[in-house]
This record gives sequence, C-alpha cells and structure tokens, in this order.
Amino acid sequence: MTTDLLNLYRQASDWTISKVRSVTDLDAPTPCTDWSVRELLSHMLDTQRYFTSAARGEDASPPSPTPPPLDTPDPESAFSTGQSELLAAFGAEGVIDKTGPSLGIAFADQLLHGWDVARATDQDATMPDGLAEAAYKSIHGRFTDDQRKGVFGPELTVADDATPQQRLLAYTGRDPS
Repeated sequence: MTTDLLNLYRQASDWTISKVRSVTDLDAPTPCTDWSVRELLSHMLDTQRYFTSAARGEDASPPSPTPPPLDTPDPESAFSTGQSELLAAFGAEGVIDKTGPSLGIAFADQLLHGWDVARATDQDATMPDGLAEAAYKSIHGRFTDDQRKGVFGPELTVADDATPQQRLLAYTGRDPS
C-alpha cells in the first residue's frame, strides 16, 4: 500500500508539474472560484508544505482559504522540490501507517488542482490513465457535508456511464464537461 500511494502521488504530481511548466498567464481565472492561477499555485504549494510537515510530525496548520502570495519566480522548481520533500517524508519508515489517509488526500488534491491549472491555461486536462479512479477511491466518502465546505463545491450529478475523471470532478464540485 505504501509504495502504491507514493507512486500515485508521484504520477499525479509529475502530471501537475507538466501543467505548471506551461503556465504563461498567472492572472488567468481558474475553476476554483475567486482564485487566479497565481493564487491557485500559492494554495497548491501551501498544501504541499502542509502535508509534508504533517508527515514529518511537525506542528502544521491546514492551508488557509486565502492563499499566501506566490513567493517564487519559478513555480515549476518549487513544485519539483515540494514533490521530492513530500515523497521523502511519506516514504520514511512507518509514516503512512501513522498518518492514515492523508497521502491519499494529498494525491487527490494534487491531481485535482493539476486539472484546475490545465483548464485555466487551456491545456489538455485529461488525467493520466488510472489516476482519476484511484483518486476517487481515495477521497469518496471520507468527508462529511461539513468537512466538504470550503474544500469542495457541492457534488454534481453525472450520468451512469460517466468516466472515472468525470465522477471525480463531479464529486468535488467541478463541472466535468
């Protein structure tokens, strides 16, 4: 299980980094209400730091609904560094056993926000094979209605024949069309 989650996170963050690499307009609007690409990237880096700190056993506050300013001229490098740090922290002996579902949530978060970046910047937003289904399984049913507030929008309805990506996006309140 440990290797699987680490591999899923690596794949999702590699895909997300490829989307960050192609960002040219930091002021573009995103599917995340009221956030520009700059604010979304700030939130994503803050979230990555949070999960890394939590995995290390450090006192970490959850990411703020108001992202801190983007503090790097090179978001791609910052995401690559954050990816390495998170994988090292969660890859340490026994960490995943102690942190419960948090790496699965970090994986889904990384994948979903990669989709947000791709949509905001007119890139192909098709998630790599198997990741949407794995992310859906990692987060579906893990949040109460109260916990969903401020994390996801209300769940949207999709057709019975919806793809795993459409199901994941709809579950998190994103329009899958």
